[in-house]
Amino acid sequence: MSDKNTRRKFLQYLGVGAASCTVAACNEKTSNPTASSTVTSNQTFNWKMITTWPKNFPGLGTGAEFLAQTINEMSNGRLNIKVYGAGEIVPALEIFDAVTAGTAEMGHGSAYYWKGKNPALQFFSTVPFGMTANEMNAWLYHGGGMELWQRAYQPFGLVPMAAGNTMVQMGGWFNKEINSVEDLQGLKMRIPGLGGEVLRLAGGTPVNIPGGDLFVSLQKGVIDATEWVGPYNDLAFGLHKAAKYYYSPGWHEPGTTLECFINEEAYNSLPSDLQSIVRNAARVANQDMMLEYVARNNDALETLINEHKVDVREFPTDVIEKLRGLSEQVVADVVGSDPFAREIYDSYQSFLAKSKAWYNLSERAYLNMR
Repeated sequence: MSDKNTRRKFLQYLGVGAASCTVAACNEKTSNPTASSTVTSNQTFNWKMITTWPKNFPGLGTGAEFLAQTINEMSNGRLNIKVYGAGEIVPALEIFDAVTAGTAEMGHGSAYYWKGKNPALQFFSTVPFGMTANEMNAWLYHGGGMELWQRAYQPFGLVPMAAGNTMVQMGGWFNKEINSVEDLQGLKMRIPGLGGEVLRLAGGTPVNIPGGDLFVSLQKGVIDATEWVGPYNDLAFGLHKAAKYYYSPGWHEPGTTLECFINEEAYNSLPSDLQSIVRNAARVANQDMMLEYVARNNDALETLINEHKVDVREFPTDVIEKLRGLSEQVVADVVGSDPFAREIYDSYQSFLAKSKAWYNLSERAYLNMR
């Protein structure tokens, strides 16, 4: 059976389940932050979802489409969502403001793109040398992270939800070798979020440009290096044609959460069963994207190495240790003068410390044995 047919049957199954269960049974522990005044309704809602990704871009753009399709089918057509790629309604990095303003009801991106609103929002995307995808989801759903995220977005009139994760990323594409910390001096690199601030402290120049502009920018020398995601997405953009060296590991993005966020007024206008469908569909999309990246990165890496002869390298240990120290400094600067940022990061760091202890006895021990 094709992947498309398998997904469709799965969504049909979910739709039956959503229709037959009560709202209380379907609700997740991190329930909606606001209550709807209506329990059920036959009203039809037509929404727009704007994204930071090129239309139908593998993994990211298709993840947004999968979320929309899941909601459409689980709601039996009562909530129809049309997805727009970056630039179709507003530019990629303007979707946060557009959803706040009600230009569209939903957005799909990642929280580190909005650091200009509040630097603490980056903690809900990824932290250099921080949590992996599984750890991040565990913190969000079972460690208090989601409640903090909802509080962080409430001043902007938005309701956030996790809607995917790219897993551990690659370190990026470079047109020169990175043999020492000195090689980062003056390096102009596309790298967003906290990782970009780490590069700045290391003497480089971080640039935040949309994914759709990466290939041309790298090819024409507008930037010297770029990180994007990993083999699956990097191959789709053809970045191997514009840079010589492919570095690992992705110290800056160990498990990047993709988000959907919803205009709060639009969310509150939904009856409670549709709110539940949206929340649970986001969890399905979140898990589906993770599994897709695990599967697709394997094949794409083989193609890059065997067919395109990409030179895959690891960052030197001294470079990684320098970046680790600078990462701690960057985080300290973010939380130093903001009590709420400190509350978020204390929760994040406390969960990570516990996770490390268990991980060392379980997955790390097993992988070393294997």
